[in-house]
Amino acid sequence: MKKLTVKQIADAVGGTYNKDAEISEICIDSRLCKPGCLYVAIKGENFDGHTFTASALANGASAAMINHDVDAEGVFIRVEDTHKALMRLAHWFRNTFDIPVVGLTGSVGKTTTKEMTWCVLNEKFNALKTEGNLNNNIGLPRTLMRLDEDTEAAVIEMGMSSRGEISELSLIAEPTAAIISNIGVSHMENLGSRENILKAKLEILDGLRENCPILLNGDDPYLAGAVIENHPVFYYGIDDKNCDYRAVNIEQNDDKTEFDIVYGDETQHAVIPTIGRHNVYNALAAFGTGMQLGVTPEEAVRGLAKYTPSGMRQRMKTVNGIRFIEDCYNASPDSQRAALKMLSELKAERKIAVLGDMLELGTISEESHRNAGLLAAKAKVDVFMTYGERSLAAAEKARECGVPEVYAFTDKKALADKLFETLKQGDAVLFKASRGMALEDVINDLYGRMNK
Repeated sequence: MKKLTVKQIADAVGGTYNKDAEISEICIDSRLCKPGCLYVAIKGENFDGHTFTASALANGASAAMINHDVDAEGVFIRVEDTHKALMRLAHWFRNTFDIPVVGLTGSVGKTTTKEMTWCVLNEKFNALKTEGNLNNNIGLPRTLMRLDEDTEAAVIEMGMSSRGEISELSLIAEPTAAIISNIGVSHMENLGSRENILKAKLEILDGLRENCPILLNGDDPYLAGAVIENHPVFYYGIDDKNCDYRAVNIEQNDDKTEFDIVYGDETQHAVIPTIGRHNVYNALAAFGTGMQLGVTPEEAVRGLAKYTPSGMRQRMKTVNGIRFIEDCYNASPDSQRAALKMLSELKAERKIAVLGDMLELGTISEESHRNAGLLAAKAKVDVFMTYGERSLAAAEKARECGVPEVYAFTDKKALADKLFETLKQGDAVLFKASRGMALEDVINDLYGRMNK
């Protein structure tokens, strides 16, 4: 973070202060505070950060931002609302930098697209990116506050669960380029329809600076027909031949995918170290964004080749001759369809799908889980295992559709027991579930047994 003074921060957020000090980091966790930190005491639904202000200062924080008196002595910035002040500070701070800022959102693939876009931009710029899941109205400001004198570009992921949230984030970040990856059914429970999800995602335009580009998936029927004003629109895709950036000659080999990117009268060969058609879309978004921001085609594909899956997103691992795909960070009907298609394209003796419940689907939950069983059959999986009450419907549908072996579990140990008993060398196994199902518990249990 570029160093600031307490006075600068107080002036930026309309607060008052008692003493000046130098700040080089923003922190909301008192346990992580150290000299140079500004501790922001945020009040949540189940906690009040003010309770830990004394601890933050004792741990070395140089100052604290508060909205009411606390039983501690030190340097303080007083504001009406610490959360709103953090957002206001991040917006002010972002505008002290004249750099490319990419804002991106979408129903599926946000984080992979963010990582690939960062890889592309980092070939030309010293780029900052959103880390982990810091894509909400607390995480995004903290990411922007990491900008420093050496930062030349930033890639900012924007998440949401309801209307208005993307608008708020976009207005804070003021992106100079935007990406919307797709319009799926995630958050259907809150938004009710894909048309409403589209409206929510298009809120990214609220903060996108005028005449700056937005990149949309041209194969997505909702995005292809979206009305965009005051911004140049660039489409990427596979099927629509009119896309500005299009992938052709796609070939999947083991753990990588090769394809040619056609743009204008030019063609650039690309290789990404992951598989699946959905990842080709993510790569196209990253390539096109890089091109719009001055990255050369050669730099862009060199960056794409350096991509590595993050966290529990489509991480591939081979243990005892069995290939595992760990994709337990999140799940929706769209991402589940993509994951099963990816499994179907793998070369393996047997293909095993382990699917857990998809959460936050509201009224379409039953239909979506039954459809998962149908998709498993279409993917020609040999063994289908489910975990969770909602996924019982998926198992039932898979049986109806003739999947050779189907097992349904509501107990993780029982699932792990059956998997351990079933697995053979040459198998390929997909794990996919919503984050709240913690399906990685089964994976870790399994690995522990296999490594004994």
